[in-house]
Amino acid sequence: MALRAAATTTPAASRGLRALFSTFSSNFPFNPPQPQVEKPPPAEPSTNLFVSGLSKRTTSEGLREAFAKHGEVINARVVTDRVSGYSKGFGFVRYATLEDAAAGIKGLDGQFLDGWVIFAEYARPRPPPPSLQNDNTAGGYGNYNGPSYGRNNM
Repeated sequence: MALRAAATTTPAASRGLRALFSTFSSNFPFNPPQPQVEKPPPAEPSTNLFVSGLSKRTTSEGLREAFAKHGEVINARVVTDRVSGYSKGFGFVRYATLEDAAAGIKGLDGQFLDGWVIFAEYARPRPPPPSLQNDNTAGGYGNYNGPSYGRNNM
């Protein structure tokens, strides 16, 4: 009982535990930096569309049928997992003309397909793979130029 009475008479106890910690945070001048995320520029119009947000149950034929309502589809492919065979959530649709591709984006971007909202945009070209000709610093297995761990090289 005496401890409780002594604790309530201290100034920190009268302000509460929150006040004790808020004095630290109010005097602390650190503001975490806000991340600067640069959005890539929009892709140039092409007949190839990138479609994301697909359901696991969406098939290439289902994707073709949905986009064929807006123009002549040459090819539609859902990228699937090798093991399970289910969709990875994205795919590609190739139209015959730029006008059909624009109509496909306008008609299906933000719409439902197999119960999921999908997003359609012009596909960006694949970046070229890194050159491995003069790169002797690559790590991992098969790097015969690196240090030989566990070998006796004397």
